[in-house]
Amino acid sequence: MSAEMIDGKKIAQEMREQLKDRIAQLQDLTPGLAVILTGDNQASKTYVSMKQKACEALGIYSKLIELPDTVTQSELLKVIHELNDDAKIHGILVQLPLPDHISETSVIEAIHPSKDVDGFHPINVGRLQTGGEAFYPCTPNGIMKMLEYQNVDPAGKHAVIVGRSNIVGKPMGQLLLKRGATVTYCHSKTADLAIHTKQADILVSAVGVKDLITADHIKKGAVVIDVGMNRNDEGKLCGDVDYEECSMKASAITPVPGGVGPMTITMLLFNTVESAERFSR
Repeated sequence: MSAEMIDGKKIAQEMREQLKDRIAQLQDLTPGLAVILTGDNQASKTYVSMKQKACEALGIYSKLIELPDTVTQSELLKVIHELNDDAKIHGILVQLPLPDHISETSVIEAIHPSKDVDGFHPINVGRLQTGGEAFYPCTPNGIMKMLEYQNVDPAGKHAVIVGRSNIVGKPMGQLLLKRGATVTYCHSKTADLAIHTKQADILVSAVGVKDLITADHIKKGAVVIDVGMNRNDEGKLCGDVDYEECSMKASAITPVPGGVGPMTITMLLFNTVESAERFSR
């Protein structure tokens, strides 16, 4: 029996409809998102364009600031400080990657935590750890929403995270821990990966290695979440998980594309609206 496909597009669309109602309740206040794009990275430009279109569809004010890759760190920080003080802006996002001469850490820390809708500021990271009010990183938070829609309660389950990035792996484990799961982290130095992944009731792979997870890596009935974005030999998008193999063994599984991806932008919109609601209190 094949696994149920977790349809990220459908869940994202339902959540965006709910956001329309929340935006309407703000009355005279329009949520505002500022995106800073440096350089000519085509993938970044495409992703930013998707974010802008999503904002427009919901009635969120979107401000794009394009800077050359020769911009200095002080010039970039000045733009961020101006946005921190801009009452029309409730969320600030600096599209990564940045030019090599600019410190990613300094840029992230310059964004006011109340406008850090990516959830990367150390204060928001700390509040995630301690259970305080915070913006959670969009991809892990989107995955939690997917599990919720799938009626998967993490409490008492063993969750295995493959990947330890600050953007996905680490916060993913913390969010699952917060919901009562027992969490194991695996990474590039983990010996005998399958020994760990085969124990998972919930398996999340966020590494970026094509077909890293095969049927031999999962136990029957596991929920498998694929965060990987890779290209196969034909140039088509694929994830970390061998979908065909694993779907015959898992109980539920996300596809690539159409799984986690649509939820990431949706949670960015979610955080922006949440920020506007906080400013309106």
